[in-house]
Amino acid sequence: MICDSFLFIENENENQITNNELNKFSFKKYLNRPLNVCYIGAGYVGGTSSSVMAYKCPIDEVIVTVCDVDIKKINSWNSDNLPIYEPGLEEIVKDRRGKNLFFTVDIEKAIYLADIIFISVGTPTKKIGIGAGQAADLSFIEKAVRKIASISRNSKVIVEKSTVPCRTAEHIRAILNANQIKNNNNNTKNSSIHFEILSNPEFLAEGTAVNDILNPDRILIGGLQTKEGIEAQELLSKLYSYWVPEEKIIKMGLWSAELSKLTANALLAQRISSINSLSALCEEVGSDIQEISHACGLDSRIGPKFLNASVGFGGSCFKKDVLNLVYLSNYYNLPEVAEYWNQVITMNEYRKSRFVKNIFNKLFNTISDKTITIFGFSFKKNTKDTRESPAITVVLSLLREGAFIKIYDPKVSEKQIKYDIMENCDIQNYNDYISRMKVCSSCYEAADCSNAIVICTEWDEFTFIDYKRIYNNMIKPAFIFDGRLILNHKDLKEIGFFVEAIGKNFNKIF
Repeated sequence: MICDSFLFIENENENQITNNELNKFSFKKYLNRPLNVCYIGAGYVGGTSSSVMAYKCPIDEVIVTVCDVDIKKINSWNSDNLPIYEPGLEEIVKDRRGKNLFFTVDIEKAIYLADIIFISVGTPTKKIGIGAGQAADLSFIEKAVRKIASISRNSKVIVEKSTVPCRTAEHIRAILNANQIKNNNNNTKNSSIHFEILSNPEFLAEGTAVNDILNPDRILIGGLQTKEGIEAQELLSKLYSYWVPEEKIIKMGLWSAELSKLTANALLAQRISSINSLSALCEEVGSDIQEISHACGLDSRIGPKFLNASVGFGGSCFKKDVLNLVYLSNYYNLPEVAEYWNQVITMNEYRKSRFVKNIFNKLFNTISDKTITIFGFSFKKNTKDTRESPAITVVLSLLREGAFIKIYDPKVSEKQIKYDIMENCDIQNYNDYISRMKVCSSCYEAADCSNAIVICTEWDEFTFIDYKRIYNNMIKPAFIFDGRLILNHKDLKEIGFFVEAIGKNFNKIF
């Protein structure tokens, strides 16, 4: 394995790989074979990151194998119907699958052959036990690490790709050291096996993930500042250098890299909650949140990104990572810090509930037996991911009030929508809710004979449809509630719609 012969080779004159040596290094030339990279976990992060890595690395230099216990997921990766949707991903997978990109359920073989192992399993928020509702559930991490320890016969570099709490690498190291393969002769630990642990958090955003990996803002590689740790960082740096400029590959301490991912997501979520809090004030005083966002975004100290007010943020990361930060702050007896970050989540929930309350108020304080159309169910455009989607909260709130709901999303399946409703409601209410809900195949079908349209996802498609045609087939008065600020409100009002939008109050303009 590469770690035995390359990473930890003893040299009296030099114990590190210099940058010049690194740039000239060829995995195949040194090993007489390609470098074997293994991703444990074929989910969103593992599947996307591994595919792009295989795509950008020379076929004869690097082989990437993605393994998972979920045979359905692996079969999907090996088919024409990938388990996730990302613009450009399908083309990349088809280009490299079967060449230097492989998806398998043979976890033992993938681990055994690997030189570098990326752990990219889920770390959801705990639902029960100590820290429930805030702390990260690391059980999948531990299972993966124990499997690595039981299978490995040679030294390996283990890379945290999953989002984990700070100092998780300590626990990984303890498990590996306590469970590694022993010598057959004397039943002692095999000292020739060494595991070096790195933190390499992902910063991809759903909907733009492929481009985010192809053209990253930065690649963080955290490791211990020991000889072995520094060499492992250099090895991973070499792997990324096939397509990432050297100046964007940042080497840092292990704990800093782990905390950087939580911090980045917390700051982004904070920014969204900040502008959403101001959107509520705009609705009361008659200001326009888009004008304010534009004005503030022109300030070079602030910038324009993540200043788009909306019904709220969703996805698998923001809420989970902020809550994890809250838990860590409380764990280390920093209650003021915990409360500060908890307000980011509180504001996000407030923005969703305020949006629903406005729908209720504008529809004459009753929505029972009224038909409301939902445009978009994914948490953002260009993905079919519905985790923590604001649409779930909106739909359930309207169903509780007795409304009939018609949903259209260009990528999310009816099966997924019904699953999300089931997972987020009392089981005794599920059948009633489903009986009053219809998933449609087009926006026109969804809006037909509807009292109101609610924009929950900013799909580009919703900006180009014929709203005059839609208006003519709706019950009057016809309402549109723009929860993503993507529509031309002036044109809609001229058609005849009653328009409501996040961060705007059209009745207080003058």
